[in-house]
Formats: sequence, C-alpha cells, structure tokens
Amino acid sequence: MAIPEFLRDLRETVGQRLLCLPGVNAVVLDDQQRVLLVRRSDDGRWTIVGGIPEPGEQPAQAMVREIHEETAVRAVVERVVAVYAEPPITYPHGDQVQFMSTTFRCRAVGGEARVNDDESTEVGWFALDELPPLSAQCVARIKLALAGGPTWFEEPSLPPG
Repeated sequence: MAIPEFLRDLRETVGQRLLCLPGVNAVVLDDQQRVLLVRRSDDGRWTIVGGIPEPGEQPAQAMVREIHEETAVRAVVERVVAVYAEPPITYPHGDQVQFMSTTFRCRAVGGEARVNDDESTEVGWFALDELPPLSAQCVARIKLALAGGPTWFEEPSLPPG
C-alpha cells in the first residue's frame, strides 16, 4: 500500500501512536446498478474503493481522485451516504490509526474498470445479486447508498441535564 507523503512525514514525529485521520470511501454505481469493487493487495479482500484525502483536499474531490487512481473509472459524487468513526486499527508493522470515514454514493461517467495502481489485484463491476464475499461494513454501506435515505450517522446521546 502506498502511504501518502504527508502521513510518512507525520509518522516520523509521532511514531506508531494512534492517529485519527479522515477517510473517504464510495459505493460507485454504473448505469446497470452494478457496484465497483476492488480486491485489496494487502489482505485479498473485496471492498468498495477508499482512501485518505491529502491535506487541504475536499473529501468529495479526494473520492473522485481515489476512484480514478485505483480503478481508472471516472466518477461524479452524487451524495454523502454515511459518516462513521471506524474502530481503531493496528497494521502489521505497528502503526495505529482510526479513520473518520465519509461514505459517498458515486456514479461512473467514463473510463474502463481495471487495476490502476498497486493497492489492488483485481477490479470489477458486480451485480447486486452476484457480490463476492464482503465485510458487514461494505454490505451496510452499499445498502445505504441504494436506499436513498438521509445521511446515516450514529445518533449522539444527549449530555446530562
């Protein structure tokens, strides 16, 4: 996996301690309502496209960039589907991170789906009834993107008093 330069620089200062970082991911649909998925090169799992915005980059712009960088598909953002605080992750090399993820629904407008970087080993369009095994998180995000409801977020609890 390619680690962005700004994150490598930050890690030189903070080491492997927990970092809270912005994350973006997308349910990308084509005209046939198929979902664009990538098979990650690090763990072999199928997932929706995702990444990290560069400093100062708008989340939607980061998502469009990540989709193209990873799959060669050109896409436009249609709406925000959900906002999640992901559980903390410790990578095999020891770095700790927790992503605050924004999930977008996107529509493909061009390009040919293919592996376009070293972050994935396969890229493909999948009909909703022919999805490969996916994490519960991916399935939930796909369902939310297709439902057309308001943006999902965990309901906050009210402060005491």
